Amino acid sequence: MDLSTRRDRLSRARLYLVCDAVPGGRPLVDVLVPALRGGVDLFQLRMKGADDAAVLAAAAVAREACAAAGALFILNDRPELVAAAGADGAHVGQDDLPIARARELAGADRLIGQSTHSPAQVDASAGADYLGVGPVHTTPTKPGRPAVGTDLVAYAAAHATVPFFAIGGLDGATIGAALAAGATRVAIVRAIAEAGDPEAAARALRAQVDATPLDEPDREASRGAAV
Repeated sequence: MDLSTRRDRLSRARLYLVCDAVPGGRPLVDVLVPALRGGVDLFQLRMKGADDAAVLAAAAVAREACAAAGALFILNDRPELVAAAGADGAHVGQDDLPIARARELAGADRLIGQSTHSPAQVDASAGADYLGVGPVHTTPTKPGRPAVGTDLVAYAAAHATVPFFAIGGLDGATIGAALAAGATRVAIVRAIAEAGDPEAAARALRAQVDATPLDEPDREASRGAAV
């Protein structure tokens, strides 16, 4: 798949699941496959501190599940493993590799996402194909990272030039405020990964997101992201 096709699919993505290889203490396939059925169309495998073999083993499961569902598959923080993992791209944080270097390692035809936590970081994200904006709420998945609230979501809605996903403590009760602030896409961790019924959880969240129309200029911007 070429970069243009990946960007086009990214522009239509609405519900992004982020989790490790054992979400909620269960095998990845037992959560990811039903979540994809429920409406997840972008998945990030996040395995901080895992060795290459463990990441690639979990990536094989994720790649197969995402390919069958027509979803994009992103690898967190390990652009050098993207090709071997068969992933569609990599996601990097502010303290990780620069976007240009991440793209060199992942491959010119792969997507690169970046986490942002302030207006200045949103403005300085040139070269990224998409942004994560948050954490909207304090979350144990990002210890020590203060919540940014919905003000940053509103800023990104007005200023981001590529698609962005609001992230951080979002669930069925909190997603509405992020959408009201201007988000049209969300990234979810615990509300799906730890749900007793991941498919039902994803379906309910997807219904809320789908009630908010995609911004057409936002979709066009994703196709023109800098390489």
